[in-house]
Amino acid sequence: MAIDDSNMEILRFTTAGSVDDGKSTLIGRLLYDSKSIFEDQLEAVEKSSKGKGLEHVDLSLLTDGLKAEREQGITIDVAYRYFATPKRKFIIADTPGHIQYTRNMVTGASTANMALILIDARKGILEQTCRHAFIASLLKIPHIIICVNKMDLVDYDQGAYERIVSDFRKFAAKLEVNDVHFVPISALKGDNVVEKSENMDWYEGATLLYMLETIHIGSDQNHVDCRFPVQYVVRPHSDEFHDYRGYAGRISGGIFKKGDEVTVLPSGFSSKIKSIDTFNGEIDMAFAPMSVTITLEDDIDISRGDMIVRPNNQPESTQDLDVMLCWLNPKGPVPRAKYHIRHTSNEGRAMIKEILYKVDINTLHRIEDDQGIRMNDISRVRIRTTKPFFVDSYRRNRFTGSIILVDEGTNETVAAGMIV
Repeated sequence: MAIDDSNMEILRFTTAGSVDDGKSTLIGRLLYDSKSIFEDQLEAVEKSSKGKGLEHVDLSLLTDGLKAEREQGITIDVAYRYFATPKRKFIIADTPGHIQYTRNMVTGASTANMALILIDARKGILEQTCRHAFIASLLKIPHIIICVNKMDLVDYDQGAYERIVSDFRKFAAKLEVNDVHFVPISALKGDNVVEKSENMDWYEGATLLYMLETIHIGSDQNHVDCRFPVQYVVRPHSDEFHDYRGYAGRISGGIFKKGDEVTVLPSGFSSKIKSIDTFNGEIDMAFAPMSVTITLEDDIDISRGDMIVRPNNQPESTQDLDVMLCWLNPKGPVPRAKYHIRHTSNEGRAMIKEILYKVDINTLHRIEDDQGIRMNDISRVRIRTTKPFFVDSYRRNRFTGSIILVDEGTNETVAAGMIV
């Protein structure tokens, strides 16, 4: 059956868990049971499964795209997958479980509405469960679903499930996690993934797919603080649109309406919104995270990197940033070195002025005596920029509260940061 998904809501979610907790199998099961894979893909997986001497179809092979992953049976890179049901579209970031791939999880989770954290019902909460839950809370992912997997291997025991739920609730009390759901599943057998399990009649909650389809994500965006970073100035230079001057970009926060009074940063000039244009024509109102072109009643000098805001609700303009930084590069930061900084559509140069502490992502303790930052480390630093940036705290707005640092010599992204 063809699904008309042109106006459907998109849910982005990331999967995490310890090695061999069954993340790839779970995603394979979601794709398989929701009829989101092609016949030739299924045939290839069936053939590979037989080649491995397996009696069942190994659904994890649907997501482990890298040859090295297929050979080792593990995920070592962020694999993005897409599927849709009649209710919603989904983008999955399948992230690795190993500690040396913390940066991959940060990358995959940075845009997610939700995190699925898998726990092996036999093993309970492990160090990596705590690490992934901490990263999910650090990245302010609004919703978390704890999937207690491999319930078939503990004979679908209610006590084993409830012990894990209780243990995780105690740990989550230390984190800033607001919306946590739990579901007992068997990704291998399909229990409670798409269909309700007959083996766990003691579980009265929803299946995983039902949660994914119905969890409310409309209020995940900040619709209070109006933020519109300008990406591109549209000047068609055609006879039909001779005097057209529009400012294109993606709304990072708030709701913009035709006729609204707005202020442009950094100039501070004010005007009113004349029109809001989209690919499908003009609209009266737009909100985050829509991509639109805004025209103003007055001719103001605006360029890429400027920000359109409300006169009485403006971000902080600062050259000193307090940032939680995840280091992504094998080579650690060079003292007093200049980096290229990118924030929304704005760019400049910056220097790491001070390292305050590192975070032990297993115990959540601060490490203040070790200042050496290495790949996958998460630390709190002070950054000084060469020009003012218009920022909100990451807690308030994930778009205007995040930055990346780029090595000026190699053009590699070396760090991702969340403004405190």
